[in-house]
This record gives sequence, C-alpha cells and structure tokens, in this order.
Amino acid sequence: MNHHRADIAGRADLERLLRRFYTAAFADPRIGPFFTEIAGTDLGVHLPRITDFWERALFRTADYRRNAFAPHAALHSVRGMTAADFGRWVQLWHATVDGAHRGPNAERAKVQGERIALTLHRRLAGPGASLAGAENRGFIPLAALQLRSAA
Repeated sequence: MNHHRADIAGRADLERLLRRFYTAAFADPRIGPFFTEIAGTDLGVHLPRITDFWERALFRTADYRRNAFAPHAALHSVRGMTAADFGRWVQLWHATVDGAHRGPNAERAKVQGERIALTLHRRLAGPGASLAGAENRGFIPLAALQLRSAA
C-alpha cells in the first residue's frame, strides 16, 4: 500500500478494515478472550453483521436492525467489561483506522467508535461511568474524547 492513504470509501473498505481490526482484537491479550473464549465469535458470521452496522453508521446505506447492545450485555454478565477493556478496544480501533485510511470518513469512524464504546460502557456500568482512568494503563485518555465531542 502506498503512503497516500485513501479515505474509507464504502463497504469493501469497511470489510477489509474490520477484518484487520478483529484479527488484532482476537489476538489482543486484554480483550481477545471476550471474543474467543466467552463469545466464541465466528468472524465469518460476525463480519457481515458488523459491516452492516458500520456501513449504516458511516454511510447510512446498509440496513442494520439488530440490537447491538444485547450481545455486549450477555458478555458483561459472564465477565464484566471494564473501562480499561473499552479503552483498549478504542485504542485498537484508532490504530487500525489510522493504519489504513485518512480522511473525513476515517475521522468519523474513530469518533463514532469512541462514542459507541462510551455508550456501551455507560449502559453496562451505569450512567455515571466514564472511560477516565483507562489512560493510566496505556489507553486513550477520556479528556481527549470529551474535547473532541465538545468541538
């Protein structure tokens, strides 16, 4: 790939990006077990659904009618997901997007990833929950998220 990274242009780009992301996430010592041991996630089944989710989130083109919260709540009941786990997800998501793409859609994908992580965390841990503190363990500081959402 040349150094002029193009923006995320559509479903094919999202599929490649998400495959790369989940390959990294599955292998990650911190969050990998949520996918591999607890959920037993089959990427072949998961990828089209999650691509629909992101295609709808970024381009409003796909039809995504599933409940994105339910599987996370089920996982959380087996092993609680912490701010640090969500922080790690965000960190990997940013690194994957930045490694492959640059442009307004790529920026929007990163911001939406942060927002989704924070929303899921708050729904699981309570409305007062934040991702603050996760930065002490090498994760993305919540201050950066708050500044970005205020801009």
